[in-house]
Amino acid sequence: MKATTQSIRSSSLSTKAPKLATLTALTTACAMLLSTPVNAAEVDTTATSVPSAIDSSKRVIRLAQPNTAVSTGQTNTPAMSQSNSQVNAASANPQQSNAPQSSGQPTRTSMSTAQPQAVAPTAATPELTGTTRVYEPGPMTAAGIDLRSGQLTNIPTPQVQLSDVSFVPTVLIPQQKGLGTDKLDVSLLDDFIKDVSPNARHYPPNFPNRSQRHYTREKIKVLAEWIEPYAQSPNASYDVLLRAAKLNGMGRNLDLGSDYTVRGGKYVDRAIKIQPDSAEANFLYGMMLSEGGGFKEGQKYLDRAVSLGYTEAEQSLAQSDLLSDRRDNALERLRRLEEKNPNNNTIRQQIKLIEEGKFYIWDIPAPNINVKPTV
Repeated sequence: MKATTQSIRSSSLSTKAPKLATLTALTTACAMLLSTPVNAAEVDTTATSVPSAIDSSKRVIRLAQPNTAVSTGQTNTPAMSQSNSQVNAASANPQQSNAPQSSGQPTRTSMSTAQPQAVAPTAATPELTGTTRVYEPGPMTAAGIDLRSGQLTNIPTPQVQLSDVSFVPTVLIPQQKGLGTDKLDVSLLDDFIKDVSPNARHYPPNFPNRSQRHYTREKIKVLAEWIEPYAQSPNASYDVLLRAAKLNGMGRNLDLGSDYTVRGGKYVDRAIKIQPDSAEANFLYGMMLSEGGGFKEGQKYLDRAVSLGYTEAEQSLAQSDLLSDRRDNALERLRRLEEKNPNNNTIRQQIKLIEEGKFYIWDIPAPNINVKPTV
């Protein structure tokens, strides 16, 4: 009797075993199918959250080869690359993506609504090298709450007004002698030199008030220190040396120290050796020498500048004649110059100073300038 009961139980278990195995396999398959879209959505979310420089609202800074055009082609962002890898993975496993779902389980939709799309290959961009900065505007994107839309309560709408807007022309000069050298942006430097030259180019300097004199002195210190490493280079360009000489010459006139006198003379001398026929460099060197007491040394450079058509060099020669007790020669020289330049009011004022017995023809009312304090 016991043997019969055991045989019945064993036969019942043997008939239920295939059913249990089938249910276990179906349960495992359903779990895999339900977890697949969740994992895919998590990967997709991570991919789209990767930041990209191209999507930034700031300007994109790229390094470009000096004196060459910059390619504007865009490369794939990290988010694009990861999406491509997901598409390739899905095509490599068709069984996982096309597996049938059990009719006994409720259908679950994917958490990610983005459909993978094939990305067209972009043309390879040339490698950009060098140190010249090229700024390219990127697309403007909103990354936060716009205060102007009134989304925040009890916060007033910001109001901005601009006044006295001015534009400074961009000036790029070569840092070194020769072709293909890196460029140096001297836009603000040239604007400053142009603004204060009538006040500080000659000795004695003349300013409308003590504040503008002080601000000019402090700004010359900053700009002279900035251009100094470029001017000290043995292969410095003519443009760098000439600007360094102008800054240091004005620093000498404003009593910033003997170092400015030495540097100013050294840099303008190197500039003349690069361009011997430069009227401005010859005038600058002759003016610095003669106003510093070296009348004979400076005269040859001033004569050279006059022969090259530099009007201000003639005025410096008149100043040299005046300080050398040749008042009649200085007066005659300025009167001849006035005939050639009848609209030059400065020459007329200088003649009046000499007729009044003064010794400095540049001691005339200085124009008002607006030099900002150095931050």
